[in-house]
Amino acid sequence: AEQAGEKEPCVLLGQQLGEPGRFAYAALCGISLAQLFPEKEQSSFRMEFIEGFVKWLDLPEAVLPAMAAFASGLGGEGTETFAQILLKDPILKENPGVITQDLLSFSLRDGYYDARARVLICHITWLLRIPLEELEVLEESLLESLKEQKEEESDTAEISRKKKERRKKLKRYLLIGLATVGGGTVIGLTGGLAAPLVAAGAATIIGSAGAAALGSTAGIAVMASLFGAAGAGLTGYKMKKRVGAIEEFEFLPLTEGKQLHITIAITGWLCTGKYGSFTAPWSSMLQSSEQYCLAWESKYLMELGNALDSLLNGFVNMMAQEALKFTVLSGIVTALTWPASLLTVASVIDNPWGVCIHRSAEVGKHLAHILLSRQQGKRPVTLIGFSLGARVIYFCLQEMAQEKDSQGIIEDVVLLGAPVEGEAKYWKAITKVVSGRIVNGYCRGDWLLRFVYRTSSVQINVAGLQPVDLDDRRMVNMDLSSIVS
Repeated sequence: AEQAGEKEPCVLLGQQLGEPGRFAYAALCGISLAQLFPEKEQSSFRMEFIEGFVKWLDLPEAVLPAMAAFASGLGGEGTETFAQILLKDPILKENPGVITQDLLSFSLRDGYYDARARVLICHITWLLRIPLEELEVLEESLLESLKEQKEEESDTAEISRKKKERRKKLKRYLLIGLATVGGGTVIGLTGGLAAPLVAAGAATIIGSAGAAALGSTAGIAVMASLFGAAGAGLTGYKMKKRVGAIEEFEFLPLTEGKQLHITIAITGWLCTGKYGSFTAPWSSMLQSSEQYCLAWESKYLMELGNALDSLLNGFVNMMAQEALKFTVLSGIVTALTWPASLLTVASVIDNPWGVCIHRSAEVGKHLAHILLSRQQGKRPVTLIGFSLGARVIYFCLQEMAQEKDSQGIIEDVVLLGAPVEGEAKYWKAITKVVSGRIVNGYCRGDWLLRFVYRTSSVQINVAGLQPVDLDDRRMVNMDLSSIVS
């Protein structure tokens, strides 16, 4: 606030609540953390979050043991009570959405938007009956405000500011003010990143008090932290040379502009005509306003797609009325019961399918290392893919689960018709790196997937054909049989 020219310290939005409201607010977050992230490996995240949040709300240290207990799993039955106490606070009666604003400010205070924090914000928003669209609008509007403030600084003003900084021998740090955890946390800046704070612009979105806290770290430094290498992010990444067996790997933007969370869509095959491009299947996604698709191994995916298309539109259509209705569609799955006439064309599929099966796993592992390196910036990522694209995601998550610091990157995952193992033991590891939901979209009647996967489906289950029986709150199975022809 001092650097922003404020003469009086501003009070954070959360601190404007009465003491009962602040206590209920912190307790609600603590209970929610325990419900959302109960695993032992998430305990440090829960405790660090709740300790920082108690300081953020300016609650006395005496309440910390109680909040730690909530974050450890105690008091879950008090969720509704705490929600009602919080909603009765005078500040929230007319606009409960300020809670979303305050949680967003807290989550961005150090320039890192953890996927787990966003899952928590969405959960609290749901508990308080606040439309989720408000969070989306808030994120987008806040980002636009920060970008405008950044652009308003002219070259002359920047030169003048840098000279002034050198004369005063100021360290290039932005202190985290009231949100500081542990008393000495700072963000180191270099060169042109040491820009003035932009609280004035953010104030138009979340109010002057909330903006003061967010503005203490929001400026150019946080923009650089959130959006990755020089702001280029995924658009600026292109594989410059072959990596192992991978020949093609590039991110294509589906939408324009930036957002505080992103979606990456992965196509499973290509074919001549309508679906001849990676972007074609993703024209109607609602998740996030910043979307990318992954372009990978197009030569091989086109070969596979054309083979599948030929099979579907030719030979299979002629025999659908007779052989298939008695064999494939009746649920008989072993290779021995497939019609001999159908097996004669298996070679058309086997080679491109085998090649793409292998390469999709390699592409998934490479994607994991791109995300772990924060090429996308420090923002939550949602992954969605179908067929072999879902397989890419599956192996991406498997690879991330083997690396350190892999938590807090992936928010949600949607897999449609995934040609991967369907047994729960293979899926357990990926729950460690997904903060939100893992949606397995399957179709029991997908005879084509059953056919191309026939050599292994006798020995193992296939996730794209059945639910994954994993006892985890993140796992969501979705039967697509009623909507897939």
